[in-house]
Amino acid sequence: HVQLVESGGGSVQAGGSLRLSCSPSGYTTNTGCMGWFRQAPGKEREGVAVVDRDDSTRYSVSVKGRFTVSKDYAKNTLYLQMNSLNPEDTAMYFCAASTLFFCELSATRFLYWGQGTQVTVS
Repeated sequence: HVQLVESGGGSVQAGGSLRLSCSPSGYTTNTGCMGWFRQAPGKEREGVAVVDRDDSTRYSVSVKGRFTVSKDYAKNTLYLQMNSLNPEDTAMYFCAASTLFFCELSATRFLYWGQGTQVTVS
């Protein structure tokens, strides 16, 4: 049974930083691609960043240059470092995991999902 548990969300002022963590159980970070998605109230879930099994990364246009996705194999943890946050980044952030080698910023590529962690930027 795979579970993904996110942490690190919170409230921050514009221009600040947060680091989100995703700790899977029943799944290892070298199994497949992993990623972060977000959903703001009244909006569709959107892909933010993904990292393939070979550690290749891709980002949405809105966060590229500000966010960094990474994996720590020793800790079996996925991270999302978020810098220069602005109010448009306010959303529930979800960790996602796949059994595929390569993933795009599409929710359909991912099989497992966490419950989400709230990020609020004011």
